Amino acid sequence: MAATSAAPLAGIHVVDLGQYIAGPGAAMTLAELGASVIKVESPTGDQARHIGRYGEAMVRAYNRGKRSIALDLRSIDGRDAALRLISRADVVVQNLRPGVVDALGLGPAALRERFPRLVYLSISGFGSRGPSSGRPGYDIAAQAESGLMSVTGEPDRPPQKVGVPLVDAAAAHLGAQAVLAALYGREKSGVGATIDTSLLEVAMHLQATTWADYLGGADEPTRMGDGQPHNAPAAEVVPTRDGFIVLSAYAEEHWQRFCRVLGREELAADPRFASNAQRVANRVALRAVLRECLSGLGSEECVALLARNQIVAGTVRSYAQVLASPDLVASGLIVEARGAGGTSYRALGMPYRIDDAPQPTPFSAPACGADTDALLAEVGFSAAEIAALRRSGAAA
Repeated sequence: MAATSAAPLAGIHVVDLGQYIAGPGAAMTLAELGASVIKVESPTGDQARHIGRYGEAMVRAYNRGKRSIALDLRSIDGRDAALRLISRADVVVQNLRPGVVDALGLGPAALRERFPRLVYLSISGFGSRGPSSGRPGYDIAAQAESGLMSVTGEPDRPPQKVGVPLVDAAAAHLGAQAVLAALYGREKSGVGATIDTSLLEVAMHLQATTWADYLGGADEPTRMGDGQPHNAPAAEVVPTRDGFIVLSAYAEEHWQRFCRVLGREELAADPRFASNAQRVANRVALRAVLRECLSGLGSEECVALLARNQIVAGTVRSYAQVLASPDLVASGLIVEARGAGGTSYRALGMPYRIDDAPQPTPFSAPACGADTDALLAEVGFSAAEIAALRRSGAAA
């Protein structure tokens, strides 16, 4: 049994040139696995620091465990300092506006020519090959242009976004996954890799099953709110006495068991519901039956009853209810990120465990430029040179 937190990437050095979520999130995933991560910011900081309370939450959520250096990369001296940092790095991560890193001489082609062992991850909005390669891209644009919004929401209402920046977060994790694969490959070949992904491609992959169905000849999917187009009851939102649950019992064995558990055996033989195809065709009547069966029970009572009988169900919980749920408490997912001067804030830790090692106690996200002097000194700048960089505005 592991006695300390797992840190398989100890000794790996990462330079994070990213902003907002996708790039910084990929770099933080590596930090949580033990990598040393340097966040390179402009003297005014990551753009997320300037968009209010939610932007501050982005910084806290996706920059823990890093050190921050503030450099003006538009200046020769600022770029020189960044290059010194990169010369010691194993990984560079960036999701800046298209063309920015290349214009600064910090793009993948230039850096990998100088540093062949470097693993370079770029995350863009729409990829590097198509006509939209130069467009800025946020999570919401990828949701729109990947088809995700077209299948999200009620059928008689406008398209809806997913309630959280899901594509950005998924791009962070998939980007980190690709970096890990490239680092493993480097151990065998001695050569790094250039990794290129986009929010659009990630958003498509989040819908892999639906796309596989459509590419296989199914009708174009549309919004239907809850439920699934080909199975019933599947992903149904059912009102209870004190809230809502979600329910899936479309396999024949599960549907028959549901009917027995609720004391409604006659429903299993009802011609309207005798097969999955019939239940799909009679979805309106089926939903009325589900409401009739469950609306007199509390949500937790429903879930406990169905779970005891191996039927998939879940309580629809608010954030406050999730925070108090026994499963979350037992998971240890909520960690205390600790900063200088005894400050701390609660955050989400790693969503997995390695060898049952405990969740690491992360450092909080750094202030912009909090480690500028120390990092410059580490790459050979003297105190006088650091002072000169500060006077010129190349460092802050």
